[in-house]
Amino acid sequence: MLDLNFIRDNPDQIKQSTKDKGFDPKPVDQALTLDKNRRDMIGKTEALRARRNQLTKNNIDEGKKIKAELKQLEPELKETEIKLKEALWQIPNPASAKAPLGKNEKDNVEVKKWGEIKKFDFTPKDHLELGKNLGILDFESGAKVAGSQFYFWYGAGARLELALIQYAFDVLEKEGFKPVITPDLAKSRYYLGTGYIPKGKEAQTYEIKDQDLGLIATAEVTLAAKHADEIIEAKNLPIKYIGYSHCFRQEQGAYGKYSKGLYRVHEFTKAEMFIYCLPEESDKWHEHLLAMEEKIYQGLNLPYRVLEMCTGDLGAMAARKFDIEAWMPSRNEYGEVTSTSNCTDYQARNLNIKFRRKGLPAQAGKTEYVHMLNGTAIATSRAPLAILENYQQKDGSVKIPEVLQPYVGKTQILP
Repeated sequence: MLDLNFIRDNPDQIKQSTKDKGFDPKPVDQALTLDKNRRDMIGKTEALRARRNQLTKNNIDEGKKIKAELKQLEPELKETEIKLKEALWQIPNPASAKAPLGKNEKDNVEVKKWGEIKKFDFTPKDHLELGKNLGILDFESGAKVAGSQFYFWYGAGARLELALIQYAFDVLEKEGFKPVITPDLAKSRYYLGTGYIPKGKEAQTYEIKDQDLGLIATAEVTLAAKHADEIIEAKNLPIKYIGYSHCFRQEQGAYGKYSKGLYRVHEFTKAEMFIYCLPEESDKWHEHLLAMEEKIYQGLNLPYRVLEMCTGDLGAMAARKFDIEAWMPSRNEYGEVTSTSNCTDYQARNLNIKFRRKGLPAQAGKTEYVHMLNGTAIATSRAPLAILENYQQKDGSVKIPEVLQPYVGKTQILP
């Protein structure tokens, strides 16, 4: 959430930034009204308590009157604080001044393209047909066991998924990212605090019945939760993680004709980059995350383009965001395979994660919120999709990208 003092001092700016992101600005006014009411009630409550403490034993009637007033005020204050927090949660993180202004994905800006799109001398197949013909991908059994949009990998397909994770971990560990395997479940405070809501049309999180737990949509949730309620010494920043987890997403709603197969599924594994850093360094580290994503996809030799998200396509948490879209022959266009977001201090406020500047003694107590960034290294649904379709051969086989061959143990997947 945002700093309430900043909202008080800049209400028009916050309302405009909220509109720019495509959100309703009403919660800004609601928060300011609730904040004023809360402060008024706090003032009254403190005055009554002070008066009560000054009373002598002879002022029994006045003491009873104060007690009755407090009994009414205190629950009202608590209810107002709850409503204020709810209003603050509905105000999105303002977009960076560097983010292009726009209403939706049509206004996203292409930053660059990389790689040469392969020209086939045959009619290319989509990844579903390739996977079935090769005996490595099975959506039918997935639907039987768990429902639609679940799947099995077999043989070289299973090896390919593991190879992609190993490859990403090797690339990023050399760049100073600490490998982590996280839980696949998190408490509601953490998936809500990182922006993964369990209800509504944008719902992603599967909640566990009768427990304060949900299946995570990404290791971003657990890597963010890891340092909740901590104060990190500035000398220890940045902290860079490459986390592995299974990811679970409800994926409700209609997503169009290109959502079949691996492009939009309910469960997959992912290697997720996550950085905690100083506020003045977050732009630099955001560019670094994008560079790491490009390095991984250049290593796989998959043609791609980089898009910068416009304000209307940023979502609530991100101040700035880039997507990488790989070329997908069956679509004859690019499709998203990674994204990287700078969430500035928005998630840190939700989760109470701060740092202390160098040179300040622990007892000084002066702390600031860290900046938190995330980026997909490899999602083992869309990356294999792009590999199968781009590396397919006329005889129905699929070549393994050279960087993955040592992990898979073969150079191609044969029918």
